[in-house]
Amino acid sequence: MKIIGNLILAAVVLLVISFFAAPGVAFFALRGAADSGDVAELDRLVDYGAMRKALGPQLTGRVETLTPPPSILEDPIGAVQRQFQRGPVAEGPRADAYLTPAALGAMTRGEGRSAALRSEAESAEAEPPSGGPLPRPVYWGMDRARMAVTGDSGDETVFTFARTGFFSWHLVHVSLPEERVPIVGQSGRKGG
Repeated sequence: MKIIGNLILAAVVLLVISFFAAPGVAFFALRGAADSGDVAELDRLVDYGAMRKALGPQLTGRVETLTPPPSILEDPIGAVQRQFQRGPVAEGPRADAYLTPAALGAMTRGEGRSAALRSEAESAEAEPPSGGPLPRPVYWGMDRARMAVTGDSGDETVFTFARTGFFSWHLVHVSLPEERVPIVGQSGRKGG
């Protein structure tokens, strides 16, 4: 009887550990699928519609697209005007550059905004990368988890996963590091 009790306790402990470790497993599955170019596995792990919607405002710098507009009850005239305005433009090709297997793999290694420069051709010629910085959990909730990866430059790329099942998670958002703008007048030269 004691053996059965211990087995049940061990099964419950294993279930709880698996439940809490699932976002980390999803992160490493994303990295592995991106490195191997496994498009079918990436389709299972990434919500491309949500990713395009999340990357659009980050790439255009249009913060107003992040906040939801007021409802028709709060601003009826503004709601009618918004119906006739065009939607955000940057959800298309610029965001798609970050959604290739090579770019997703580069982002999991902390390359941030420069990950879009990765092309499928150069990653096919090169040896597949191994390892990379370990993610650290930034937030864990019952239906959302965030993992941060710090790149060589010290900038953080934050991945947001949403629960789709008891053990399954989808990548729904990536927070890219802020763009660094060079300061004018500091070229590193002495004199004028």
